[in-house]
Amino acid sequence: MRHRSLLILTSVLTTGALTLTACGSRDDKGGSGGENGGGGGTTVVIGVDAPLTGSLSALGQGIKNSVDLAAKTANKNNEVPGITFKVEALDDQAVPASGQANATKLVGNKDVLGVVGPLNSGVSQQMQGVFAAAKLAQVSPANTNPALSQGDNWGKGELKRPFDTYFRTAATDVVQGKFAAQYLFKDAGKKKVYVVDDKQTYGAGLAAIFSDEFKRLGGQVVGTDHVTVKETDFSATADKVKSSGADSVYFGGQYPEGGLLSDQIKKTGAKIPVMGGDGIYDPAFISASAEANDGDLATSIGYPVEKLDTAKKFIADYNAGGYKDPYAAYGGYSYDAGWAVVQAVKAVVNANGGKLPTDARAKVTEALGKVSFDGVTGKVSFDEYGDTTNKQLTVYKVEGGKWIDVKSDTFNQ
Repeated sequence: MRHRSLLILTSVLTTGALTLTACGSRDDKGGSGGENGGGGGTTVVIGVDAPLTGSLSALGQGIKNSVDLAAKTANKNNEVPGITFKVEALDDQAVPASGQANATKLVGNKDVLGVVGPLNSGVSQQMQGVFAAAKLAQVSPANTNPALSQGDNWGKGELKRPFDTYFRTAATDVVQGKFAAQYLFKDAGKKKVYVVDDKQTYGAGLAAIFSDEFKRLGGQVVGTDHVTVKETDFSATADKVKSSGADSVYFGGQYPEGGLLSDQIKKTGAKIPVMGGDGIYDPAFISASAEANDGDLATSIGYPVEKLDTAKKFIADYNAGGYKDPYAAYGGYSYDAGWAVVQAVKAVVNANGGKLPTDARAKVTEALGKVSFDGVTGKVSFDEYGDTTNKQLTVYKVEGGKWIDVKSDTFNQ
């Protein structure tokens, strides 16, 4: 969402001090450090910033719960002796200003050593500078806009990392947009696409990357249009699609608008597939359409979690955890983001004689760049821009009212 862009999520690390020189707060009772359990001592809070309410809450709750599971697992395994991990989740409602306010709140808490989130790239743009000024690490499980890690001139090949505190476990739209274009043109055999976006950072950026690659392959963009987030009447756009003679539609945006757009396009009699990125890969995209939308397509980062041997324990533990909401599209990447923070804290503590240093935030950020482990979604590590080294993607198709994976591959630019 992605989000990817989209789509994301702040994991707050609250660190209590093993000594008075460590930044954090001491659990004087030697207790559990909250509902996550644990062994007392220093409490490190992993904060989560995500849309916990509103139209994207299905994704946000999955992010929050998955980070919570990572914290509980670390405590259960005594992953970092003397450290108890706790999660504090903040709701950004997918609104950039709210995300910025949440970032300021997290930075203001001296116990926060790391942040997981947010879901949306547009929200992240307003958070990055706040975190960087405080040397507070941020790991997004869903942001996909390339500029967040590679700078505004990435499209010109001028890659420059804006903030060394920013990391992500999600692949970027450069990868996702090109992968989608190649599938639609080569595998699905579509040559004339109509491109629509929601004018947001994630959607517009993804649509532009897709369009460039589709045209490079020899396809034709027969028309373009824009929709407005939270509106519901897209009949004018649907009519344009119908009259354009397009054999397919590419939508850059999220599932609330995407599902309605697919519905209204099909009501015009244009029985053509709508394709989008991970922002539409959610059951709510299907349920938003009153018309059958079998054949619609979506790309998403990584391989289907349910088919990964590395994810079996995560799925079992999540199901056993009693969470009300499913882990959804970004659950595995959120767990891995949270676990990356845990491993960074572990490295910092081990290097400092078993306790947190006074400059723990800066040290955790530095350690994150060197993290490498086998995670839920595969090998977890970051390149020189803070981007994931895992470039696996999957195409999903709606069949019988469900998303079915039809192609998974590793994308090499």
